[in-house]
Amino acid sequence: MAFGDFVVDTRPLRVPAYRRLWAGQAVSHVGVAVTVVAVSQQVWELTHSSFWVGMLGLSNLIPLVVFGLWGGAVADAMDRRKLLIIGCVVAWASTILLVAQAMLGLGNVHVLLVAVALGAAGFAISSSTRGAIIPRLLPPDLVPAANALNSLVFSLGAVFGPMIGGVVLATGGFGAAYAIDAVLFSASLYAALRLPALQPLGEVVRPGAKAVLEGLRFIMGSPVLLMSFVVDIIAMVFALPRALFPELVAERFGGSMIALGWLTSAMAIGSVAGALFSGWVGRVRRQGVALVIVIAVWGLAVAAAGMVHELWLVVAFMAVGGVADVVSSVWRQSILQLHAPDEMRGRMQGVFMVVVAGGPRLGDLRAGATATAVGMTGAWVGGGLACAVAVLLVGLAVPAFRNYRSGERA
Repeated sequence: MAFGDFVVDTRPLRVPAYRRLWAGQAVSHVGVAVTVVAVSQQVWELTHSSFWVGMLGLSNLIPLVVFGLWGGAVADAMDRRKLLIIGCVVAWASTILLVAQAMLGLGNVHVLLVAVALGAAGFAISSSTRGAIIPRLLPPDLVPAANALNSLVFSLGAVFGPMIGGVVLATGGFGAAYAIDAVLFSASLYAALRLPALQPLGEVVRPGAKAVLEGLRFIMGSPVLLMSFVVDIIAMVFALPRALFPELVAERFGGSMIALGWLTSAMAIGSVAGALFSGWVGRVRRQGVALVIVIAVWGLAVAAAGMVHELWLVVAFMAVGGVADVVSSVWRQSILQLHAPDEMRGRMQGVFMVVVAGGPRLGDLRAGATATAVGMTGAWVGGGLACAVAVLLVGLAVPAFRNYRSGERA
């Protein structure tokens, strides 16, 4: 097998509409990652409590669930370009609110939670819509490659954003960090504005509770789709240690903002490496059992990171987890996009977005609450080990998922 077979497939970038969408995400993800670091650190400085940092997860979760499911249903019933623009504007407004509260020196954790909730609503609408748009822009054989490219830019943003965030927080403060996000996010809005009209195909169902329930029934009727969500929830809720980063930095690394930047970037460093060498991912046929294996690797890597005390080792183990996570993401997204007809893709992407974005928020809440009860190390290491055990027990127990091969239809 040639080296080129392992390198990320760039053929989707030959399609102008997708290329602009991809480039817009590449720029805006850097700013979003800066804000993720800044808002968690600001909450920590205001409260000195991992519980309140974990509460950022809850303030994200509720809008993600509500607007993710609703946005997915709307995406199946209206021009997806227009809906993407709406979602981008809402998310942008939340960043402006963060800038304003920092400049005014409000120092109120509740204002931060409201701003984060507003951003989550915009993110939910735009992400579910964007996921449903990609199969309309590209032929089916290029969809897995597009998902790998999307994971690459998201991971690059997650690498450079926290590093930039650490430097900006140390030199310019919270207002400067949020302002960077506000400026860079305009790239996503520009890409959305340049998309062609994307009217719904097939049968149009009026958005609402009935449409959402129809999408959920479709998922419940497919063990493969259902389990692809379940294993991701296990991975994020049990193992994600993100809410513990400020406490770890305070306890082991002297409160260094540079250490916080490296720690926040660690998983994304592995994700970049995994995405850059993802050419082999689309050739794996037994994707069900493969998903179980890579999520177990993720959990074990997290547990190992929680047991070491040198920064470079923590970064290294979290990077290994990042490789496993990006491979898992490509498989799960490709299964979902190609498993459902176009008239269901918005709702499928809505549920996918709720799980992918909501799972980490529940993980933040779990980590913060567990750390309060058993300590940071117990919450970190115990979560990683629990993830590895649970995904092996649950994921391999469902024959349809265990035996799933790529390309099979529901």
